[in-house]
Amino acid sequence: MSASIDRTLAALADPQRRRAVELLGRRPHSAGELAGALGLAPPAMSRHLRALKDGGLVEEGHPSFDARVRIYSLKGGATDELKRWLAETEALWMHQLAGFKAHVEASSERLQGSRKGQCE
Repeated sequence: MSASIDRTLAALADPQRRRAVELLGRRPHSAGELAGALGLAPPAMSRHLRALKDGGLVEEGHPSFDARVRIYSLKGGATDELKRWLAETEALWMHQLAGFKAHVEASSERLQGSRKGQCE
């Protein structure tokens, strides 16, 4: 697993950050709007936004009318690598489970066959 996936998963590990991502998925927000919506103090929201930026999930911009205001939005393509890793992992699980199923079914058939031979 790559370091960027580790950072993304670490950023998403906190429920408040996941909720912030959900809100940003609807539209960009200022830090104050996010803090208010999540019921967090501004310093706590800043820490969460820093973690989301470090995780590569969020980017910040400034509206043309006021360069002092930061507007946060989701970063395009930020979860692409994570989605690829999840798809590969799911394929591995499906392959392992199919092999396990085949083993159990073959074992069951052998067991039933040996019991049938004992009854005759």
